[in-house]
Amino acid sequence: MQRLYLRIYLSVLASLTVFALAAALLWHSFADQGPAGRVREIAATLARNALPSAEATSAEQQAALEKLAAGLGADVALFGADRSRLASVGRPLPAPREGREGGWAHRWDGPAVWELRLPDGRWLSARMPHGWGFPGYRIFAMLALLALAVGVGAYPLARRLTRRLERLQAGVESLGAGDLSARVRTEGRDEVARLAESFNRAAARIEELVGAHKALLANASHELRTPLARIRMAVELMKESADPVRKAGLEQDIAELDALIDEILLASRLGAVKEREADEEVDLLALAAEECARYENAELDGEPVTVRGDPRLLRRMLRNLLENAKRHGAPPIEVRVASTAEGTELSVCDHGAGIADADRERVFEPFYRAGTEQGSGLGLALVRQIARRHGGEARCVQNSQRGSCFVVVLPQRK
Repeated sequence: MQRLYLRIYLSVLASLTVFALAAALLWHSFADQGPAGRVREIAATLARNALPSAEATSAEQQAALEKLAAGLGADVALFGADRSRLASVGRPLPAPREGREGGWAHRWDGPAVWELRLPDGRWLSARMPHGWGFPGYRIFAMLALLALAVGVGAYPLARRLTRRLERLQAGVESLGAGDLSARVRTEGRDEVARLAESFNRAAARIEELVGAHKALLANASHELRTPLARIRMAVELMKESADPVRKAGLEQDIAELDALIDEILLASRLGAVKEREADEEVDLLALAAEECARYENAELDGEPVTVRGDPRLLRRMLRNLLENAKRHGAPPIEVRVASTAEGTELSVCDHGAGIADADRERVFEPFYRAGTEQGSGLGLALVRQIARRHGGEARCVQNSQRGSCFVVVLPQRK
């Protein structure tokens, strides 16, 4: 198995090695021990042969220096071993500094000066014409270009490694958002590839467990229908002499159990199926009018608004809101359909005791009853599921009057 940290480490080492070798070769080309040093030795020998000895008169050294500088077009000066000026051609040149052994002497106030130490201790200095300047900037430019080339060459490798991590991150976010079918592509044989394989196995296991849970819930709810039907039939066949109160209580329990099973089945189906079974244009005001007719003290107001969605689910959403207002609130129940800047707004308000601020979000949790034993606790959870299935949202807001108010915002028909 290839180790990711080794690949990164070796890539960095290889880049640094290439850079160091290239820099060493460039430096060697201009160092004393390189070809430039050999050229300097040859120049020193030629200058010594062309110039008179150190014991010659100043006139002789001046004449020899002028002959040596003829045709160069440069400023040339000859200094003694003690750095005293012996002869010069052209503009004056500064004496060599202490501790130098020769080479380019860069001057910030003018062109660079080439200083050559002769075998007898004398110094020959020359200020070269324009274009012969100090070659250091060329070295720096070449090193900068080399560093740029190394950086450009290393980018695809680093990008290839990090791109796989980005795809893995996208897969994790998709799984966290509820897409249990999210998987990532496995590439390579390093730690990132093993991590992708582990993620795919974990995602498959989670999808399998959730699917089995949904199937078990749906099958169990479906199987409960059979004994429930038998109990209902037995109640109908009870003798007329049976206790009416007990019989009515039993019928109510059966109705609540039947409603609970129906809500569990719907919640399970909404969780298992991602797409809507129907997608039609629905007049929300007309749908609200039909449902409000089933309840006493339900007042409807608003304007005709058309939305796209599943009419059966939208009807169930509105019925759950009305049933919640009837069961936990107080009349009158006010229903309003309006078109706002956010979209189509459906609000159902009652005049009951209201909902505490801390419970306004929790009432949408499955089986949460907010301090009451009535109902199954699935009605409002289904309201939010249906709203989100249609691209909207459901929330509990502060009622301007006494009571609670639930608002569903759906996208308008495009």
